[in-house]
Parts: sequence; structure tokens; C-alpha cells
Amino acid sequence: MPEASFKVNIEKKDSFNSYGMDEVEFRFTANKGTALLPLNKAASGGELSRLMLAIKALLSNYKNLPTIIFDEIDTGVSGAIAEKMAFIMQQMSTSLQVITITHLPQIASAGNDHLVVKKAVKDEQTISNIYRLNIEERVEEIAQMLSGGKISDAARENARVLLQ
Repeated sequence: MPEASFKVNIEKKDSFNSYGMDEVEFRFTANKGTALLPLNKAASGGELSRLMLAIKALLSNYKNLPTIIFDEIDTGVSGAIAEKMAFIMQQMSTSLQVITITHLPQIASAGNDHLVVKKAVKDEQTISNIYRLNIEERVEEIAQMLSGGKISDAARENARVLLQ
């Protein structure tokens, strides 16, 4: 978002309450020449995802965080933007542990280690299991993300390329 602008407005209140004495408002615009508006009115889902990643990436440079978790940080993005986000998360992973929950193959393929969550119903109870994937399982999982249905040989080959 080369033309984006982000501003934090802080207004002092007359009295102290359980939230403090300041009213904080984030203002944003993705486009040059467009007025800064409250974040909840100005940003699309994809813009919010990119802005959140940018803020967390900046904060991770100044905070000594051992781990950061991104839960579907890629909402509303795809393609080249997803690849750029994956690159940023890879860069972050050189100084802290990055855990990412995603449905995008561009993001998932950038990880060093892959886990998959499978849900099952047993005795009228939903159970979630987490499995660590080996390299071939990683290829299959990424290929599934790419194809959405029946996994083709082309999807498997594309998954192998993404995982390199």
C-alpha cells in the first residue's frame, strides 16, 4: 500500500475511567488524496490484514517477543499480496517464533514446519486433533489448498514449487 496513510489521534478526556483518560482513534486511508477516516470505516478486509501485519512487524522489532500468532492475517488478500505477506512473516521468523493459521497456499508454503488441524465427531462430541506434517503430507495439504477439490498432478507440482 504505497499511498496509504495511518494516523493515531489521541484526545485527552476530562475524567479518568476504567479505560484511562485518553480516547484513541486510528485513522486510515489506502489512497493518496483521500481523507483519513476512522479505521473501521476506511479499510477493507484486505487492507486491515495488511495494516495489522505491518503494525505487528514493526512492534516485533521493538518488543522482545518470543512468539507471535497470526490467525488468518491474510483475510481478504491473495496472489502477489499474499506472497509479500508471507515474505514479511518469514523475515519476522528470523528473530521470533511465528505461528500462522491460514487457508492460503502462498502463506502456508512459507513456513518451516506445518501442522494441520482435523476435527472429528466422536460420541456426539467434536474433537480437534493437530498433526505435524512430513514433506509429502505438506505437498498434499498445499495442493489441496490450491485445488479446492480433487487434487491434480499439476496442483501437486505447484505445491512442490511453492514449498521450495
